[in-house]
Amino acid sequence: MSSSRAKRKPVTADAIIESLNYDGRGVTHVGNNIVFVDGALPGEAVTIEYRKKRRKIYEGQVLSIQQQAPDRIQPRCPYFGVCGGCSLQHMSATAQIDAKLNVLKENLQHIGKLSPEHYLPALTDQEWGYRRKARLGLRYVPKKGGLLLGFRERRSSYVTNLDACLNLDERISSLLTPLRECIASLSVPEQIPQIEVAGGEHGLVFVIRHLQTLADTDLHSLRLFSQDHDVQIFLQDGGLESIYCLAPDHPEPLSFSLPDYGLTYHFLPTDFTQVNFGINRKMVARAVGLLELDQKDAVLELFCGLGNFTLPMALQASKVLGIEGNDGLVDRARKNAERNNITNAEFRSADLYGHPDAGLWRGFEFNKVLLDPPRSGAQEVLPLIMQQKPERIVYVSCNPATLARDSAYLVHEQGYTLYSAGVMDMFPHTSHVESIALFLRGEHGGGN
Repeated sequence: MSSSRAKRKPVTADAIIESLNYDGRGVTHVGNNIVFVDGALPGEAVTIEYRKKRRKIYEGQVLSIQQQAPDRIQPRCPYFGVCGGCSLQHMSATAQIDAKLNVLKENLQHIGKLSPEHYLPALTDQEWGYRRKARLGLRYVPKKGGLLLGFRERRSSYVTNLDACLNLDERISSLLTPLRECIASLSVPEQIPQIEVAGGEHGLVFVIRHLQTLADTDLHSLRLFSQDHDVQIFLQDGGLESIYCLAPDHPEPLSFSLPDYGLTYHFLPTDFTQVNFGINRKMVARAVGLLELDQKDAVLELFCGLGNFTLPMALQASKVLGIEGNDGLVDRARKNAERNNITNAEFRSADLYGHPDAGLWRGFEFNKVLLDPPRSGAQEVLPLIMQQKPERIVYVSCNPATLARDSAYLVHEQGYTLYSAGVMDMFPHTSHVESIALFLRGEHGGGN
């Protein structure tokens, strides 16, 4: 073998880990190079193997630890480090929250050039078994024993074969092995690339994506699985419109509740809902509390989904208008309002990106706003909201970078005060940062 094709000798270095980046990797410098290091925590002295990724950015892996961080703990999951489902199990729960708050602070400071007057206490709930929704990958690999089922490996398209998952709802985790065995027994297991899992407070659904028509014997096997394990089996051979329930014949709708408000929501397995019901309840209560609603208030909510925040706000405000881009979610929101006997919540369907205009809420005057946008943020609609200069804006965010960008607009260009902000641990043991912020018009304000 020529020297040009010979396996390169690993490049190693000793380093002190300085911080965590947005995806939970340790950050250090080797010479003039920034290195992102899997499995390392701030303050640790480590030996790393690293390789160049692009320009002066390198990626690395811990080979040994000379000095451990006090926050390092033993991961509970045997798949940790390979499975991409989570990245922070080697870090104590308290340190995880601190790290996520630091991510929020750094984004607000570096991108938004601001900081809130107050930081809110972090919202936390159960650390394990919290995840009610997931997308599981499948891959048929004879050399690895057949069908693999689980989350993707970390920074890889390979599938980690899971027998259990500590983050998943126990009802889901306990069925991973029998589910894999059932799918492996079908006539075309290699034609089933993914399964969408959705759990309500009562009821569990598996949506099986298949690229080839299933045989009658396959359908019989799946019906038996549904019966034996008390789960609903849906099939999908195309887009979302192709999804249908195979078994049972009369499925019960999935649902979740907000007991503090006496509300129950129905949803479809492919609808967007928060994966962590415990945090969701606390998050709704915090958002509604920050708005300080009374019967004189009219609230505009953008990206309202199926009414998660809308209905609780309607119980305290004069009226609420929720706007959402997904027609199906708008329909479910209206039905949830009817189901809960709420008559002062209106829902409209509209594209909140591209070139939205204030006609979206024509005829509706509001003094308070709640935003819960996707990762791309609310940049397109903020100038339109400013036409009515609401006195309070609560912004729920799943991306601290776009929250910081939008905060800069509200504070530096529109004169709002970022009164408070905080994190909510929607996804324990992952680097995902869910946050909430309160903006007040003018320089002075209050808030919960």
